[in-house]
Amino acid sequence: MSALIFLLICFAALVILALSEAPLFKWAASVAALTLIAQYGLPFYEPILQFSSGAWAGWGLAAILALLSLTGVRQRLIITPAYNALKKIMPRVSDTEREALEAGTIGWDAELFSGNPDWARLRDVSPMSLSSEERAFLDGPTDELCRMLDDWDIRHTRRDIPEDVWTFITGHGFLGMLISKDHGGLGFSPQAQSLIIGKIATRCPDAAVVVMVPNSLGPGELIERYGTDEQKSKYLERLAQGKEIPCFALTGPTSGSDAAAMRDIGVVCKETFEGRETLGIRLTWDKRYITLAPKATLLGLAFHLTDPDGLLEKGEDIGITVALIPTAHKGVEIGRRHLPGGVAFPNGPTQGRDVFVPMEWVVGGVSGVGQGWRMLMECLAEGRAISLPATSTSAAKALLRNSTAYARIRKQFGLPIAFMEGIEEPLARLVETAYVCEAGRSVTASMVSAGEKPSVISALLKYQTTERMRRAVNDAFDIHGGRAICDGPSNYLQSAYQAMPVAITVEGANILTRTLITFAQGALRSHPWLYKEVEALQNDDRDRGLADFEDAFCGHVSFATANIFGALYHNMTGGHFAGAPSHARATKRWYKQLARSARNFALVADLTVASLGGGLKVKQKITGRLADALSELYLLSCILKRFEDDGQPASDLKIVDYCAVNCLYNFQQALKGVIDNFPIAPVRVILRPLVFPLGARKRPASDRLGKEIVRAVLQPGEVRDRLTRDIFITDDPADLQGLLEHTLAKVMEAQDADKKLEKAVRKGIVKRTHMNDWISDAEKQNVISSAEAKALKELEGLVARVIAVDHFDPAEVTPHLKKSDSESLAAE
Repeated sequence: MSALIFLLICFAALVILALSEAPLFKWAASVAALTLIAQYGLPFYEPILQFSSGAWAGWGLAAILALLSLTGVRQRLIITPAYNALKKIMPRVSDTEREALEAGTIGWDAELFSGNPDWARLRDVSPMSLSSEERAFLDGPTDELCRMLDDWDIRHTRRDIPEDVWTFITGHGFLGMLISKDHGGLGFSPQAQSLIIGKIATRCPDAAVVVMVPNSLGPGELIERYGTDEQKSKYLERLAQGKEIPCFALTGPTSGSDAAAMRDIGVVCKETFEGRETLGIRLTWDKRYITLAPKATLLGLAFHLTDPDGLLEKGEDIGITVALIPTAHKGVEIGRRHLPGGVAFPNGPTQGRDVFVPMEWVVGGVSGVGQGWRMLMECLAEGRAISLPATSTSAAKALLRNSTAYARIRKQFGLPIAFMEGIEEPLARLVETAYVCEAGRSVTASMVSAGEKPSVISALLKYQTTERMRRAVNDAFDIHGGRAICDGPSNYLQSAYQAMPVAITVEGANILTRTLITFAQGALRSHPWLYKEVEALQNDDRDRGLADFEDAFCGHVSFATANIFGALYHNMTGGHFAGAPSHARATKRWYKQLARSARNFALVADLTVASLGGGLKVKQKITGRLADALSELYLLSCILKRFEDDGQPASDLKIVDYCAVNCLYNFQQALKGVIDNFPIAPVRVILRPLVFPLGARKRPASDRLGKEIVRAVLQPGEVRDRLTRDIFITDDPADLQGLLEHTLAKVMEAQDADKKLEKAVRKGIVKRTHMNDWISDAEKQNVISSAEAKALKELEGLVARVIAVDHFDPAEVTPHLKKSDSESLAAE
């Protein structure tokens, strides 16, 4: 018993030392004190080691720690040998890799990588808010634009955006939301841009893309941030007013995900331009998948610049550069269209061969040459957090609102299909998706609005929201069945289904973003010590580099020790003693589990990087799972933050619980996948008992909880409205979505009468066929009153419209047929 108590005391002491990241001399003193107690005991404690080998081991360890606490000894025995060995094997970080790493800012992602998140930093993120001007624009011109949009006409009949829609968009400044008021734009916050783009997307994804692209990575943002005064004066106001339509060409046939390997080339030269000798660039390019290219008047072009004649005196290989080229310029080939997924927004290729452009067309002029990759990465770090999360989140909210309405209206086997467990399951996922995605979107947009450029967070949010939207679309289709499959003017799901693969693919295909960007960049950028060690190793000043390396290396060792003991402690105690903010009364347990999980993530991530090193890039299944784990931690943080920002409504608490349980389960499965498949066996042996000392015990949210959150959104009310806030909503029965809202309200009003009618049908009192008027029969037999019969007849007509699918004359579907052929087919 004494030995067990002593071991517990030792473990507690080690945990305290590790979590406080105590210096080595404190470790030495503590080990010596514990050894002394074990050897000689205390008045109330019998000695257990005396002069055994265990005692000598304790004194030996204390002596080693004491020696290593001496700077000179530590440097000679550990720091310098480690520095020399790592410097030889460490591959240099390339310029493009460095620019990508340094492009964004770090914030909450660094807190999660630290294993000990500071909750005050999360609470300091401002709640979602809009200025009065932004709110008026969202509720005014944006709603008006939504009412103008006919999705079927745009994506099927025209396969293009109508001119009156273009005129409205350009006339109201939608293309200039990103551009400051000083340059003629609206100067809206990223939060406002996100909500405006998202609302349009719930009506017509094609129109949303037309608005989204000029307000994301492209000429407007590049000029505003990096352009010369002349470029700003010439273009920004025209872009804001829609007098110039921009596109940006980065991707080519041989440089998709690997954009830095582009073969598009520019050579610095002098030629006669507009009657005078001009310093410029002779360009050859081949780009594809360029959104707005067929409609564009101004082409932003990324290319690799060389200067073989040394005209710029900056070396021969200048690097990636960005230029602004009017599409009417001689040699620019543009105008042809791709049909990505059958969607209607303009998208197409552009080429040029030996096209001369003056140097003043380079973004930033001569000083901007070779700076293109940095410009692009900085813009992408911010823009990727706004556009696609906005459209994916709004799609999830619209799918939830429409699917819950349809499932409550649509009846099979005498009851609404929403009450069937097979339908309840995907409905619960839709609730979760809408809540989680909006939490991530709103919190991240607030970060960007505050000036952050969260490159790691933007990457994970892009792939997580688009992947969750993909699942939501499939769930909505499963719920609607044949109603979703049959396309036509009354189908409100097909546009999301067609646009979904585009969102998955653009701005960094999800398979790339998940496996190569999120964790691989995050490990270097957000880890508290790793990038500092790399910079120290690559410092050409050996003395300075060695000194910096010692600071980083010692910090890293303390960090790793804290993770080892912290993870084991919290996992053995179930996270009950983990930190949580005092204000989070209803969600304190989730904060504790988030803190516990962050410590586990920090441990696994750190040991993964340390053991795999440069081989991390090729272990993409491992990095993908770690990206999933990081994503779940971030999204759970946003869920808790959103709940607080919304005022901690009691009616949302079960939704928070459902989401939190699933986040923690998904996190557990991701880490388990990393450990089970780790390519180095000793690391597996070390990690498994530290992370799962009692086994992988998390489970998904229960069916009971899923039922409760679904029932809360099947009727009009605050929960349903809060889950689907800031999307386009109408109750006009002449409108597709308005018909659902109007009919749902009528269903709720008539539900008592409907129950009476259903009961009479089951008992055989009333027969329901196409041959009789069963509602009138029920009224005659006093099953329902005349007022109830009137309400049910009105409801019957509305329901028939809700569940109806489109059908066409064969000549409409196959326009190559002659009218006589069509009539013959119809007769047959």
